[in-house]
Amino acid sequence: MEKWFNVGKIVNTHGIKGEVRVISKTDFADERYKPGNKLFLFRKNDTEPLELTVASHRQHKNFDLLTFEGYTNVNQVEPFKEGILKIPESFLTELDEGEYYFHEIIGCSVFTTEGEEIGAIREILTPGANDVWVVKGKNGKEILIPYIDDVVKEIDVENKKILIHPMEGLLS
Repeated sequence: MEKWFNVGKIVNTHGIKGEVRVISKTDFADERYKPGNKLFLFRKNDTEPLELTVASHRQHKNFDLLTFEGYTNVNQVEPFKEGILKIPESFLTELDEGEYYFHEIIGCSVFTTEGEEIGAIREILTPGANDVWVVKGKNGKEILIPYIDDVVKEIDVENKKILIHPMEGLLS
């Protein structure tokens, strides 16, 4: 049974030429949305996903705007709204040393280099220069951890454990 990974959600149409507005959940938007790449659309009442081929990709505000081959007007893509774009596990590529997929990091437990448990990573934000890991602290508070070498010291995705060196003010 193939495992599927969420790439993004189609939240609306954009214009009249079949463009859709996507809120992305992928670590590599430029790679996933490259023209010619295949994505699979999962909709509530469909029994099988719809295979789509990316025709174009551009970014606009906080959205990725996509068109698909064979879908050239708004009426054709209107039914795609609220659908989830996914890729099968077989589409995942080997990453370079020190690179990780979001699904490998989310759920990891975070500890300080002194052994204190901070909590578990529940989300990854991609605001710009570096990713920020959102940790649900043991006390229920959200802790934001920048994914930078000064802070993140060791990542063990096999055991779902991450060691950090807390910078001043990070955990307060």
